[in-house]
Amino acid sequence: MYEWYARGSMPTIRVVLAEDNALLREGISHMIDVEEELDLVGVAADLPELLALVVEHEPDVVVTDIRMPPTGTDEGIQAASWIRENRPTMGVVVLSQYTAPAYALALLEDGSAGRAYLLKERVAGAHELSRTIRVVASGGSVIDPNVVDELVRARAKHPKSDLEWLTPRESEILAEMAQGKSNGAIAKSLSVSERAVEKHSNAIFSKLGLSEERDLNRRVKAVLVYLGAQPGG
Repeated sequence: MYEWYARGSMPTIRVVLAEDNALLREGISHMIDVEEELDLVGVAADLPELLALVVEHEPDVVVTDIRMPPTGTDEGIQAASWIRENRPTMGVVVLSQYTAPAYALALLEDGSAGRAYLLKERVAGAHELSRTIRVVASGGSVIDPNVVDELVRARAKHPKSDLEWLTPRESEILAEMAQGKSNGAIAKSLSVSERAVEKHSNAIFSKLGLSEERDLNRRVKAVLVYLGAQPGG
């Protein structure tokens, strides 16, 4: 995918940026523009626009906010998942203000290669961002140390609280499942595909240790785990 400068000294890494906050979008765009080896080929403010730019420009790396329109939940993670499935060699750098382990785990659930999770407040400048983009473009991985520390602390503090390892989307699907809804009904309720519901459901079953159960049994047991964790459960 790389293009080479005329002087032949280094490859150009094509980048698409997604950020819904106008000021942050302008600031991050500038950080990318000042780096000679980076070429900002597209800027998006929401998930549909981001995916359209990915298809149009075929960038080497996507730099994305974690929460954007249309729902403001986990669009950056959704984008990374779509890219992993449809553009497996494309890198993704997620910029987040959240140290919650669930987001990082969701980003890395299909593998850490070509993925980075950085905290916005700790991105010191253009050099740090460009270094991360280069690492991701070459198939490497970068995770903010604060996120790793939070992950270790959460695991040590609650070693048996499996529900805490569910992503926000997985928690939503489990809550819908607890209402007795089928995958089709859940997909309609959350405006996602049935395939996405099936994928998230399998991740839920795996995290709850129910991978080897028959489908009906594991749905029931997953719901029981969910209900048992609710107030009064």
